[in-house]
Amino acid sequence: MTATVEETFQRPVGELLRGWRERRRLSQLDLANQVEVSTRHVSFVETGRSKPSREMVLRLAEHLDVPLRDRNQLLLAAGYAPVYSEASLHSPAMLAIREALRRLLKAHDPYPALVVDRWWNIVEANAGIRLFTDDVSPELLAAPINALRLSLHPDGLASRISNLPEIRTSVLTSLQRQVTSTADPDLQDLYDELRGYQGGERAEPPGQAEVVVPMRLRHGDRELSLLTTIATFGTPLDVTVSELMIESFFPADEETAEYLREL
Repeated sequence: MTATVEETFQRPVGELLRGWRERRRLSQLDLANQVEVSTRHVSFVETGRSKPSREMVLRLAEHLDVPLRDRNQLLLAAGYAPVYSEASLHSPAMLAIREALRRLLKAHDPYPALVVDRWWNIVEANAGIRLFTDDVSPELLAAPINALRLSLHPDGLASRISNLPEIRTSVLTSLQRQVTSTADPDLQDLYDELRGYQGGERAEPPGQAEVVVPMRLRHGDRELSLLTTIATFGTPLDVTVSELMIESFFPADEETAEYLREL
């Protein structure tokens, strides 16, 4: 990861901005219209003929929907100091965030809920996560626990997911979109790893009548049906906070809800 970041800083800011523009499938004209500058100015910035101001770098990054972590990298490449903090979740500054997350997770019991970082490593979870950690390989529970690896690894939940091809397809499709959006090499490595698991065939596209794919998970002698939602913090100004995702699981039928309440 460090080597990749250093290589990023060595690249001119114009080259990095062009990469983000092309990743977003925008022409120079499209971007210029959004930022309200001339196409010539965008071209000069990308080719290095014009050095963008700190404000211009941030404006371009905002319209290109560049993640906060990468906005800091753009600023560094342009010769400016980063503007977004990156505090540890265990720092005093993050105490209010941690307490809010724990209250949210506890309120979701007895249904599973967890908080993951940008790379899908679990940073917080409620008691309901025991539904997912029963009967899995201890190696997959060594910190940091990766939620996607735990789900799709043959020694993880994969052996208990009745509709594994559908869940695998959904997970890989979402992760591929995240890789495209962030250009994160670590996420690309995770995607390649998950895609390479044995017995992981892809599912056919869902039928027109289907609106969501529930996870059908065997637990003991029962098959549970779970829906999942993902939430993020609004208007974050810290890199760590901007990358947190809260994944909450809900029973898709009353039988599952009753079982989890009793469990």
